[in-house]
Amino acid sequence: MALNRRAKWIIAAVVALVVLVTVGPYVYIHYIQDKAPPPLAKSGPSTPAAANGEVARSIDGTWKPTAASIVGYRVKETLFGQAAEAVGRTSKVTGELVAAGTTVSSATFTVDMASVASDKGQRDEQFSGRIMDVAQFPTATFKLTAPIPLNAVPTEQPTSVKAAGELTLHGVTKPVLVDLTVTRSGVTFLVGGTLNIVFADWNVDNPSFGPAQTQDHGLLEWALVFAK
Repeated sequence: MALNRRAKWIIAAVVALVVLVTVGPYVYIHYIQDKAPPPLAKSGPSTPAAANGEVARSIDGTWKPTAASIVGYRVKETLFGQAAEAVGRTSKVTGELVAAGTTVSSATFTVDMASVASDKGQRDEQFSGRIMDVAQFPTATFKLTAPIPLNAVPTEQPTSVKAAGELTLHGVTKPVLVDLTVTRSGVTFLVGGTLNIVFADWNVDNPSFGPAQTQDHGLLEWALVFAK
């Protein structure tokens, strides 16, 4: 009798553990954890309104990314069989863009990788450590390698263009061709886009750790706000 009672307790404990492992992550991801922010291509940062209706009538000159600029990553992950999305971002972007008429002639940007942060400290530790090794590779850079013809001065209506450049990430430099969306907002203009990153191509370890498993690729996304 006592043995049967003990067996029932063991079975109940196993069932409870199974429920905790399978249902727990679902409840956490869907009801407790903050939802991942929407893609920058859809939301973007807020840009300052033009003073007294002032509008940038040309883009001639040198432009720099403002503190409203955002660069980050977006990776799909699975936690105990439940789908989620990991997003990390930073506004620490430096560099400049030079334009004349309707052509961007040069552009270089540097991102402080150590400042990239998500909503989870443990994820950020993995990102800064074994994944991106920011102690050895503290920055990521992009350099334009061919002029960008815009055809017209940017307006409030988004314009799509392509940009050829070199991306240096995790100490690896590769040529990339990215699709950009350019939009004017008063005396500033916004350049947004995404680039699919296959981790192995950049000697980046797969971000998977413990119960969190990720795909072998992710998105590099940005929304850069430029001002003179």
